[in-house]
Amino acid sequence: MFELVAVTYSVIASFVVASAARNRRNARINPPILELFGWLLMTFSGTTGVGLLGCAAYSALTGTPPII
Repeated sequence: MFELVAVTYSVIASFVVASAARNRRNARINPPILELFGWLLMTFSGTTGVGLLGCAAYSALTGTPPII
């Protein structure tokens, strides 16, 4: 299951980054759906990172093995 999520995330992220770079190069504005997916990916990455850091900090402070 994790592999499917990782592949889906990487495909969407590469599409968003490539499209935004092409639009910047051509001096065009990004469509709203592209900006929405960009914000969605950024929020998902940030939330996942904070959650994993919190899990690691809890594990380090309590001495328990990570639950992930």
